[in-house]
Amino acid sequence: MFDSDSPAAVVQRQLDAYNARDVDALLATYAPDARQYEHPATLLVTGHEAMRGRFAARFQEPDLHARLVQRVVLDNLVVDHEIVTRNFPEGKGALELVAIYEVVDGLIRSQVVKLGAKRLD
Repeated sequence: MFDSDSPAAVVQRQLDAYNARDVDALLATYAPDARQYEHPATLLVTGHEAMRGRFAARFQEPDLHARLVQRVVLDNLVVDHEIVTRNFPEGKGALELVAIYEVVDGLIRSQVVKLGAKRLD
């Protein structure tokens, strides 16, 4: 049976909401006091209010899309390897990233992202 609160299902809902540019659906996958970090430990934002502003700005990019390359799940950790198409100030491009999600009680508690090099089209 499929568990809709499994860590993989929660992270997939987050990815689907990101690609749909649905900030409310995206925030519904995060704990109210969730934290986002840039690897290894640079805190970017804490909580829904700060996350809403960050995502709302990103969702204005017309070409924004995250493509899942690979997913690994171990207990409550989900590691996604993605390629994200973005609209950078220099033009359209993409970047590769790895995101590590910690899921507790059906919500993302923390996300650590390691960004790769930016490529312009």
